[in-house]
Amino acid sequence: MPANTDQFYAALPVNNMPLGDLLIQDDLFSDVPADWHVVITDIRSSTQAVLKGRHENVNLVATGSIVSVLNIAFGMNVTIPFFFGGDGATFIMPPTIIDRVMQALALYKVNTLDNFSFDLRTGTIPVQEIYAKGHHLHIAKFSSSDSFYIPIVLGNGLNYAEQTIKGDDYLLSTHQPQQEELDLTGMQCRWDRIAPPANKEEVVTLLVVATNGARQSDAFQKVMNKMDVLYGSPQKRQPISVGKLKFNSTFSRLSQEMRARLGKIKMFSLLQDWITSLYGYIYFHTQSGKTYLKRLVEMSDTLVIDGKINTVISGTAKQRAQLTSFLDELEAAGEIIYGLHVSSASIMSCYVRDLEDGHIHFVDGSEGGYTQAARMLKAKLRAV
Repeated sequence: MPANTDQFYAALPVNNMPLGDLLIQDDLFSDVPADWHVVITDIRSSTQAVLKGRHENVNLVATGSIVSVLNIAFGMNVTIPFFFGGDGATFIMPPTIIDRVMQALALYKVNTLDNFSFDLRTGTIPVQEIYAKGHHLHIAKFSSSDSFYIPIVLGNGLNYAEQTIKGDDYLLSTHQPQQEELDLTGMQCRWDRIAPPANKEEVVTLLVVATNGARQSDAFQKVMNKMDVLYGSPQKRQPISVGKLKFNSTFSRLSQEMRARLGKIKMFSLLQDWITSLYGYIYFHTQSGKTYLKRLVEMSDTLVIDGKINTVISGTAKQRAQLTSFLDELEAAGEIIYGLHVSSASIMSCYVRDLEDGHIHFVDGSEGGYTQAARMLKAKLRAV
């Protein structure tokens, strides 16, 4: 391992194969360097916020935490794995950027409390400490398309980090907020609720964890392979389609986004954003705009594997009944525990650094899909 591990993740090869095959090929996974750090952001009491109808604000704040971190990493020429969770995010990063990231998140925490009355927990734990406790972090890159890849993490290291940071003792960051203004350049949340594709009936948000007695990779392979059988390829179960996208650039939506980005409303900037968004209606009818929308669908982040399966898919009620029956069987056999939420639409927020390849789109089920599925999962875990 080189002395400077900044480029560890960037240098990993991208694996183009069925995900079920990748999950059981241990030799294609690498250990995260021990000098890296896990960082977690999380909105405290997000379930209550979702139940009060504030799910879009929850997603907005979670997206902002990702954008603030990715802009720092991009500026320092570092590529890091990250995982969107609906009400927060998880990152794995090298030591060279950890202090800047935590100072930025400390300021973002203040802005979030002031503007949305959300308590954003931010915490970090060294990977070395995770390893010392006997936990593992194995990582690989996976791609099911030519333009987008995601990190796949096996092992329970991130679950341990989450429990430690969000547990009873709240191992939260003590970093002081940075002095300069937050850089949330590229943060956009301008799409309305997205109905399922034309031939689909519903959106399913699913969380799956392997039990202690099961081999994680084998259990996950069974779930992903079954989804392929029931729903088809990742492209066929994609909840986002160009035909169902509706641009939302109301002053209310733009104001929320600006409060997350700047911590306040600047009327001149708000007017500029609104005028720019009007151009979007024209742009999306050009050839370049149509290409962007096609790429948007391809680059929608609908699958996260961070020691558990987190995914948003679309399909029919019959398909979901078959999937649920299969998951119940695995759960009864003691291999997995799962949480599932069904909704009528998806919610999407975006990070757009440029209109070619520099954009990522974070997807959640409407009405707080991930948060609601986590609520079901946690209830089951408490009953174990």
